[in-house]
Order: sequence, then C-alpha cells, then structure tokens
Amino acid sequence: MTKRWFLAAATAIALGGATASTSAQELETATFAGGCFWCVESDFDAIPGVLETVSGYTGGIQPNPTYKEVTAGGTGHREVVQITFDPSIVSYNDLLTAFWHSVDPTDAGGQFCDRGESYETAVFVEDERQRALAEESRAIAEASLGQTIVTPIEPAAPFFPAEDYHQDYYEKNPLRYKFYRWSCGRNQRVEELWGDRAYTGIPAHG
Repeated sequence: MTKRWFLAAATAIALGGATASTSAQELETATFAGGCFWCVESDFDAIPGVLETVSGYTGGIQPNPTYKEVTAGGTGHREVVQITFDPSIVSYNDLLTAFWHSVDPTDAGGQFCDRGESYETAVFVEDERQRALAEESRAIAEASLGQTIVTPIEPAAPFFPAEDYHQDYYEKNPLRYKFYRWSCGRNQRVEELWGDRAYTGIPAHG
C-alpha cells in the first residue's frame, strides 16, 4: 500500500493539488461492490488520487466473515472494495462514473461468471451527500445506458477486511489474475455494454 501514497503525492504535485502533507482529515472513503474484489481493486488502483484500496466484506449480518462463508451465501455480505481517496485530485463523482462503467449494473444476480449475493453490485454511502451524488450519478448512467440499473445504494455498514491473500491479488499473482479476468468475461461484457465508455483499468472517460 505504501507505494500508492508516494504515487498519489507525486500526482498531486504534478496537478498542482495536494502534496504528501495531505492530512487524513482531508481524505474521503468510497465503498463499492462490483463483483470480484480483485478486479475492483485493480481498476481503482489505476486512478490518480486513489491512495489505498482494501478488499473486504460488508452489508451483511455476520461479524468477521470468512471468504468461504461469504461466497457460500447466507451472510448477506457482498465482496467490496473500500477506497481511500484525495478529493483534491479525484472527486467522489469521478469514482462513481468509473464504477458504473466498470460493471454490469443491469445484472441483479452477480457479475459476469460469478453468481450469487456476494457478487452483486452496490454502492455503500457514508452520508447524505454521498447518497445524493450516488443517486444522481446512477440516474445519469441509466439514461446514458438506456437500460434499467438494478444496483442499490445502501448506507455504509461495518466493513470487514478480507484475508491477506486477497489484498493486491492482481499484483501478487498477475498471471492467475489476468487469466481469471479474461476467462470470467469481465472486460468483454463491460465493453459490450458500455462501448467506448467502458472502464477496464485505464482512467474512465468523463
């Protein structure tokens, strides 16, 4: 995680924004469920201004769930990524735009090859400001797509980090990760759905 702080600081200086002295009080958090958290982590790590991503579980009723329990179903939890970002570099609305364009928000049963409640999409909001922005962003995305978006917007709930081997999986196991992402059809479906607005790890179009 440390290198992202240095990269973000360098980006901030280049953009004339925040520097490495950016305090924790100025940072914000976004939490998205977008199917496999390995992929969501990879996508958002590519965005300047994102300082940290943590894979985990939220939205359910079971405390301290394990990956096996969550993917088996019944816990109510989804796989999510909690994103810490510097709003002087990237806005919450920019992250929402990237999120919609990186998933299939018309699918109520999971994402791509991963099925079941743990892989369903959702936006978990920290406060009423985030809720208003998320609802507005969802409406814009829905109108742009021309299809009904089923992704719910829910209040933030207790977040439980996933096991260590899930964190930065795409960096630790690049070949396995790339094969999984390709075989699951994530990029293919996102590009089919969103066309040239699809976001697959390169900063999203505005």
